[in-house]
Amino acid sequence: MKIHLSSENKTISFSQQLAKCCESTQNSIVIYLMGDLGAGKTTLARGFIQYFGFERVKSPTYSLVESYQNESINIHHFDCYRLSDPEELDYIGIRDYLDAGHIQLIEWAKLGKGSIAKADLTIALEGFGEQRDLSISAHTQTGKQLLQCVSS
Repeated sequence: MKIHLSSENKTISFSQQLAKCCESTQNSIVIYLMGDLGAGKTTLARGFIQYFGFERVKSPTYSLVESYQNESINIHHFDCYRLSDPEELDYIGIRDYLDAGHIQLIEWAKLGKGSIAKADLTIALEGFGEQRDLSISAHTQTGKQLLQCVSS
């Protein structure tokens, strides 16, 4: 599925629609956010996380993961850009973030290859100014359900 978004606000609206679709899923969800630096991965993640009521959303560039938890959701935003070895993810217990009801948003997933879970959904972003082109692929049944939900 391909989507063109004409502004940052449209990117945030899309991310919140995706979050709404994830809200009713009880499974763990793994979403890869792919794209070059500045493509909008963190903007998309921030809008997704803010949908669940978290006002302050920090980039996990230096901490590797930022978690957002309340009584209804567990979101873990990973940024593997500064990862020197995928094994670092094992040291922080990445598999513990896969419990039912947990959502992983993973930027630069290919740098964590071998330590991260298979994606349910991959969102590849390309940016041109404030415009974004998204290519969305589903890899599991959960991913197919999410893709169907965001396209409706």
